[in-house]
Amino acid sequence: MRKSSARHPITAGGERLLILSAGVGSGHNSAAAAIQQASAARGDIDEVRVMDVLQESNVLYRDLLGKGYFALVETAPWLVEWGYDLSDPPFRRRGPIDPWTRANAFPAISAIKRFKPTAIVCTHFLPAQLVASLLLSGVIDARTAVVTTDYDFQGLWLTSAFHALFVAREEGKVQLTALGLPPDRVTVTGIPISIPDQQASARGHGGPPRLLISAGASGGDYAAAVVRQTLHLRSPFTATVVCGRSEELQQRISQLVAPAGDRYRVLGFTTEIPQLLRDADLFVGKPGGLSASECMAAGLPMVLVNPIPGQEVRNGDYLMEQGAAVRCNTPATIGWKIDQVLGEPGRLQRMQEAAQRIGRPDAAADVLSGLLDGPSRPLIVTRGAQKSILAASERRLIASDMTGPSSLVRLIDPVVDSTIALLQVEELVDLQKRYAAPDGNLVLQRDDTRAPFRWEARRMLRTLLRDGQSLPVRVEALAASHPA
Repeated sequence: MRKSSARHPITAGGERLLILSAGVGSGHNSAAAAIQQASAARGDIDEVRVMDVLQESNVLYRDLLGKGYFALVETAPWLVEWGYDLSDPPFRRRGPIDPWTRANAFPAISAIKRFKPTAIVCTHFLPAQLVASLLLSGVIDARTAVVTTDYDFQGLWLTSAFHALFVAREEGKVQLTALGLPPDRVTVTGIPISIPDQQASARGHGGPPRLLISAGASGGDYAAAVVRQTLHLRSPFTATVVCGRSEELQQRISQLVAPAGDRYRVLGFTTEIPQLLRDADLFVGKPGGLSASECMAAGLPMVLVNPIPGQEVRNGDYLMEQGAAVRCNTPATIGWKIDQVLGEPGRLQRMQEAAQRIGRPDAAADVLSGLLDGPSRPLIVTRGAQKSILAASERRLIASDMTGPSSLVRLIDPVVDSTIALLQVEELVDLQKRYAAPDGNLVLQRDDTRAPFRWEARRMLRTLLRDGQSLPVRVEALAASHPA
């Protein structure tokens, strides 16, 4: 069991873990379920609750964020891509949560208060932003983690306060540390996936290659075009087609492949996916973060079709860069593309080896270890620091190359050698006037005076000093930003 700390006393029952998601698509909730599954293997967790914050809000808000998003994906994908690119720069929007979001968050906030968590994991940026606000306002005093669910880091995930940030690949950490985030707060774990019961894999059975064609959980109509193209393959194969929850799609595809005899197996929604991934030789479908992560953990390469602009396109770029996927940009070439993979000697095996190499089956367990065994004090990113990080991103700068009052400095807790605050040089001046120590560092103290700061230092001090009256910290200029 983890040692107790002044900030998070461990009761006889252990940690109270709250996992927050948002049901925009199935991936975020799947990641939450994976973390819940991994929590069962830890002896220091007493109670776990998973909450979809959209289910706690009103129907209009939930439909606008969930159904509205996928309606745009179908009818105006260019608008989805535009919105993704617009919101990609980190801290493009600073300050408190907008009033409409906060109003809809009241039921979720009440549920969080009732549960009294000692640790919170967020698998969607909406609850991550909410939790940061609650942490800074003193509503909660829990270790908090932000867990990204795509291979490319998107700026909306970066919040003003958190204990640990978990990203899917090394390039994400390089990006964040180059922008000024401290390396000790960013960890590469991969995307959390559920670990299935170990069963024997039928891969390498000696028969024709097995395709797994997925329409996604909601039953994307593009799957019918994929299946139609496979009817013209020259290479030998068998295929399992998973149609998700769309009974109409399942019936349509069943009729389409009926003349092919037993070459095709057509399923609706199924819980057999983990076994199907282990048995298949090649996956054909969309590169959602969770789907791709599950395929890589199973050593299953992908033929990518119909990616959502933004995150899924970027997921696909990474998989292709690693040699674990190929992409079809038009339905007319799907059959030809699959034939190219199956027909070239050794190519399928090389792709399977590449997928196995980048798979991260232990991501969920690594997230919990990184959070619960990590620093007890959060990292605070002041609004000034947020402004500098955004400027570095927009000007294509490495944050350590910035000079002058807007350059960044870190406050380090010397006891655990962990960064607890990221702020601008000009913000540091106010702290030095009040809390300077003889050695040039600081001793932060509770400040009950009415004299105002130039920025939100009072909120930072309240968050960092909840367990005591003072905190010696070391001041460090931003070093060259490369992950440790």
